[in-house]
Amino acid sequence: MPKYANAMHIMEGYLSPFWAGLWTIVSLPFVILGFRNISKMVKEDGNKKILIALMGAFVFVLSALKLPSITGSSSHPTGVGLGAIVLGPSVMSVIGMIVLIFQALLLAHGGITTLGANTFSMAIVGPFVAFGIYKLSQKAGWKKEFSIFLAAAFGNLITYVVTSFQLAMAHAGANEGFMELLVKFLSIFAITQIPLAIAEGILSVIVYNLIAGYKEEGVLAYEKNI
Repeated sequence: MPKYANAMHIMEGYLSPFWAGLWTIVSLPFVILGFRNISKMVKEDGNKKILIALMGAFVFVLSALKLPSITGSSSHPTGVGLGAIVLGPSVMSVIGMIVLIFQALLLAHGGITTLGANTFSMAIVGPFVAFGIYKLSQKAGWKKEFSIFLAAAFGNLITYVVTSFQLAMAHAGANEGFMELLVKFLSIFAITQIPLAIAEGILSVIVYNLIAGYKEEGVLAYEKNI
């Protein structure tokens, strides 16, 4: 069994070639769809480039914050929930992947061989779950700020839940089974993430209101994009 690293994202070389390749293949269709939607978005309104860049910077800064957790591991916000609400979840698949590449190369957070797995958890599942929660909350008639809070918080938390599943599947063996490892990883990466997820939800509401205040028309035009 490998020695488990107490770090954010899945580190370089931590997955076997099979799992690294599998998650890359699974993530690829979402990234392709995201590139297509970005191209369509920019053609319809060139000013959206600024909003895309803003969301990219927001995700990069938040997810680069390496905060120690009570278990000795480290956690970080993701920012993908807010991005999914403003730009659509598929667009965030591309932005999240680009952020993960820069972090792997410049900050040693994550890795290139584990890029597919990290993209799937943070840049695909996170945004799509956040987007779904936001839309359901709005249909239920809940206040927009509360919908944004829930979407951003759960978009953050689900990233670590998926990562726990990915690690448990990759390292289950004769010594430790899948469920045993899953409980361990969830206790390390998911449960300790709850306070940080709440904080990200609050921050996302604040940033959303700032963006909407500067540009009341057009900033939410792509909420329906998937």
